[in-house]
Amino acid sequence: MNKIHLSVIRIINEYRNNRITVKFTPKDGSTNAKMADVCDGLYRADEQDSTADEAYDNAFEEAVGGGFGAWRLRTCYEDEEDDDNDKQRIVIEPIFDADSSVFFDLDAKRQDKADAKRCYVLTSMSPAAYKDTYGDDPSTWPKAIHQLEFDWATADVVYVCELYKVEETTELIHVFRGLDDEDMTVPDKELQDDPEKLDTLLATGFREVRQKRMKRRRVHKYLLSGAKVLEDEGYISGRCIPIIPNYGKRWFVDNVERCMGHVRLAKDAQRLKNMQVSNLGLLAAQSPREKPIFTPEQMAGHAMTWAEDNIKDNPYLLVNALRDADGNQQAAGPIGYTKPPSVSPAMGALLQITEQDMQDMLGNQQAGEQLQPNMSGVAVELVQNRLDMQVFIYMSNLKKAMKRSGEVWLSMMKDIAVEEGRRMKSVDSQGEVSSVDLNVPAYNKETGEQFIENDLSEATFDVNAQVGPSSTSRRAATVRALTGMMQISQDPETLSVLGAMAMMNMEGEGIGDVRDFFRQKLIRAGAVKPTEEEAQQLQAEAQNAKPDPNSQYLMSAAQEAEAGAAEKRAQTVETIASAELKRAQTVKTLAEAGATRNEQEIASVQALQQVLAGQRSGGMAPPDPSAMF
Repeated sequence: MNKIHLSVIRIINEYRNNRITVKFTPKDGSTNAKMADVCDGLYRADEQDSTADEAYDNAFEEAVGGGFGAWRLRTCYEDEEDDDNDKQRIVIEPIFDADSSVFFDLDAKRQDKADAKRCYVLTSMSPAAYKDTYGDDPSTWPKAIHQLEFDWATADVVYVCELYKVEETTELIHVFRGLDDEDMTVPDKELQDDPEKLDTLLATGFREVRQKRMKRRRVHKYLLSGAKVLEDEGYISGRCIPIIPNYGKRWFVDNVERCMGHVRLAKDAQRLKNMQVSNLGLLAAQSPREKPIFTPEQMAGHAMTWAEDNIKDNPYLLVNALRDADGNQQAAGPIGYTKPPSVSPAMGALLQITEQDMQDMLGNQQAGEQLQPNMSGVAVELVQNRLDMQVFIYMSNLKKAMKRSGEVWLSMMKDIAVEEGRRMKSVDSQGEVSSVDLNVPAYNKETGEQFIENDLSEATFDVNAQVGPSSTSRRAATVRALTGMMQISQDPETLSVLGAMAMMNMEGEGIGDVRDFFRQKLIRAGAVKPTEEEAQQLQAEAQNAKPDPNSQYLMSAAQEAEAGAAEKRAQTVETIASAELKRAQTVKTLAEAGATRNEQEIASVQALQQVLAGQRSGGMAPPDPSAMF
């Protein structure tokens, strides 16, 4: 009678309804959200294309049940059947029975095993499959390999081990600065291999400004059997061991790592409960009812009738009468009855104690599963929060594992996403699929500099994991919030936006096209920021759209009014110019009249001077000047 299963299932269902997502944020705290969104979309696309859900669910269930689970990240080709396609992506795969197949070195103390130097992953195979795959027969191995602390090969199973070994080296880097104040890094090994390179740099104006020692970290992978190294698979992508551990509860005691799940503490109470119920069942099976006791003389000749009574359901049963020593007949009833065993008071008390102990260790589920009539929503929420706090440690530990998974993924993507102009699948937070181009040359209009857009090799991000409700739960909560806001808003435009957002977040069969319609409506209203593809689509629609007749009429009326205003302005200018012309002509006439008068006066004066001159020469008296006019 498994009393633990329901508690474990509730924790698992709580996680599946509150999925944990990985979020990339710039390490320097800048607002470069575009590159972070690119990483988010690529990670979600790899999760969608691989068995990520199965890997997460399996690791979480094993951590809750047994205390430890794990999954792996692995690179694979996008198209295994295309010989010309060398592009790779990352898949997330489950590791089953991780508590007995995944082992890190004992010096690794961190929970996410970021400080581990070695990791071993065991995989079981049948002897025939092992022989066909690696061409090796386990029966030829030395006997010393068998029947020790771990048996690598049995009659049914052969184990193969993946070994991930971290190799760290220190490299000296020289930093040179050119005439344009741009820095260039040169490894010391290049200068040692090419002695003339230093002279070339100095001759071209470079000078050494500093030196720096860099740590290089790479992961070497081997494939081992119980007898030898099967394959040396070389260095893998990334700088991290791609095995992600997930713990239920974890401690270090006496320098030994110990972990357990939700079942461990309740095992003894469960065993005691099973023993008690089994004992009760045994008692009930041994003596289900009272049985009459007769003497052999009473049952003589009637034994079969009594034996078959439960089958034939006889209307009555007979027994022989008993007689005393004098031959007198006595009562014919049974001389006694068997008594069924009773449950001892100790067992009854123990049953109650065991039940209460299991509820104390696993959490009282009855309050969360039984909703009483007239119970307020606030009270229900408080009860659920109390139950959630009892299992939050498992969600928190999975959050640490998801954070580590994002770090390992980013480290691997820096090594494999190096093709120029590579187009990759991306998935946004709403589950919509799009594409993104990596390593694309771009131009900064503000600074005039050229750069490489979406270059993952230069991505330096912190990885965060967020515990929250699933996408479906978030959408349902969003719809409830939006409909609640619509009750208090009076603005028609606001109501229209809220209604469109509610429809965009609705869930249901065949409602995807409706959500897309309302998203486009919100984009055209300016309430939602469009993606690059949507912005290009809107621009193309604006260029190719036919004008609306009403808009055309209003535009023509506006143009006509503008033309009339321009004509009136021209007439006004012409009137002003005509007036100015007449004013100028008047001034000219006045000026000409003045000039004629001046000429006449000058001529009169000259004539007078001539007359005066003639009179002086002839002795005549000068005439009166006023008579000249």
